[in-house]
Amino acid sequence: MNRMLFRFGLVVLALAILSLFSALYVVSESDQVLVVRFGRPIGVIDKPGLHAKLPFIDTITRYDSKLHALEPPTEPIILGDQKRIEVDSYTQFRIVDPLRFNQSVQTLDQARSRLVQMVSSSMRRVLGEVALPALLSTERDAVIGKVRSYVADTARPLGIEVVDVRIERADLPPETSQAIYDRMTSERKREATELRAQGFEWAQQIDAQANHDRTVILAEAQLKSRNARAAGDEAASHLLADAFGRDQSFFAFYRAMESYKHALAESQPTVVLAPDSELLKYFNAAGPAGMPNTAARP
Repeated sequence: MNRMLFRFGLVVLALAILSLFSALYVVSESDQVLVVRFGRPIGVIDKPGLHAKLPFIDTITRYDSKLHALEPPTEPIILGDQKRIEVDSYTQFRIVDPLRFNQSVQTLDQARSRLVQMVSSSMRRVLGEVALPALLSTERDAVIGKVRSYVADTARPLGIEVVDVRIERADLPPETSQAIYDRMTSERKREATELRAQGFEWAQQIDAQANHDRTVILAEAQLKSRNARAAGDEAASHLLADAFGRDQSFFAFYRAMESYKHALAESQPTVVLAPDSELLKYFNAAGPAGMPNTAARP
């Protein structure tokens, strides 16, 4: 009898301990606990610490209040200017209403699946109204802000707060990028050909102008040279005429010297002349100083 009572007491004590552990639970700083009784939610506990519930009757579901990241797969989107791009987005969200969350999506995986659809539809809705240059300019922040607003409004009834939505990458498809690259290459080649042709034309114009200026400068120089030579010849003629008028014998001697200079300059070092040559007249008649001996002349 005593053994039976002892065993019964042990069973009661075990049940009491089990009930105690089942009735107590701990809520951490990042937890939100939804208490459900007979399948009906009765409250949300978000205060950190030790809490109690009815053992074996109440059940709890924990939801993390920290930020969750969502990276949907790359999605092709057609923009407002009919350009097709591939978009990689990034979303951050948190659970702010565990009761609504439990009633609408229940699990985090289902919430991610719903959010992927929301982000996709919002991206298509907003980006379908803008052109590609808007994503490459300062308008990008306004476009992303509109997407974020649509996703946040749609996710709020699910007990989810969407903190941020960003576009990590928005690129053209590889085939489109290659076509654009080829078109840009051909355009640059065309511009290079036009610039070379324009440069060749400018070079011809510069060369023609330089040749014209050279011709004009040479013509002016030759004209000045002829004028200077004519003036010099005129001055020389006046000097010779004046010298002839003053001393005819000196003029004749000067002319003979000029003849010697021109004749001997174009000859070999040895010149053969007859003794009675006219060119030797002044050599034969020269005085001590090399001047013609006018006293011996009749």
